[in-house]
Amino acid sequence: MTTTLRPTEPLQRAADGTRSRHFQVCVNSRPVGVLHLGTSSSLGDSVAVIHELRVDEPDRRRGRGTVAALAAEEVARAWGCRQIEAGVAGDAEAGTGLAQALGYGLRNRTMTKPLGTSPPALPAGSVARPMTPEDFAAWQAYESERYARTWMERGVPEADAYAKARRDHEVLLPRGLDTEHMLFSVLEHEGERVGILWLALREDRGFVFDVEADAPHRGRGHGRTLMLLAEAQAITAGRPLIGLNVFAGNTAAERLYESLGYRTTRYSYCKPLL
Repeated sequence: MTTTLRPTEPLQRAADGTRSRHFQVCVNSRPVGVLHLGTSSSLGDSVAVIHELRVDEPDRRRGRGTVAALAAEEVARAWGCRQIEAGVAGDAEAGTGLAQALGYGLRNRTMTKPLGTSPPALPAGSVARPMTPEDFAAWQAYESERYARTWMERGVPEADAYAKARRDHEVLLPRGLDTEHMLFSVLEHEGERVGILWLALREDRGFVFDVEADAPHRGRGHGRTLMLLAEAQAITAGRPLIGLNVFAGNTAAERLYESLGYRTTRYSYCKPLL
């Protein structure tokens, strides 16, 4: 039996320049699933994204998804993409196994934690204050460079990585420090600055975009304190959940989040297209 992709629409082009197309997954012309392939709105048109790949229950565990994913890679190559990425739900073992079997590497994961109603207290000697404009300017310059280099380390071309850093900050922070629903904090311990926190207040949750203990003060528990601060701010704002992204390989951060009760809700995988 032959598994193929059959387009169900013309190639779509969005206003931001991204492409996408829906396909049926077919076995000898019989539809057995769906595939939605596009290009990345954040990393540029050179990165393909498998938005959805689903095989109907009667045809699962027969290699249909594997062949469909490989066919998607060929379509992405024809589009001129140099990399392809896919997201897998945290509890989808089959999707995780397929991604790993096809040579996709884990890039990052989304973690989430339900919150209570009482904000946690910070340790004795630790207090938070809002960032000043001077704090924000220094942080933004540093964070933009660090963020771009993080993507370069994961195979994104330098120009695309810097473009993503610039675009993400423009989209997320159109008014800089004064952007609505964004909280920027400096953590101090016994009167000395020890770290920073950027928390977004989304409609249904708080989301930690950046949390970092300053280099001279790492390994002293301030990262945990910053996460407690994030939870306290989210609870005070009436959000029942808090989430974050963590890049693969950041073992210390992953262990910290897991110890605080965060659980993985989505894995993001990527693969170079040779």
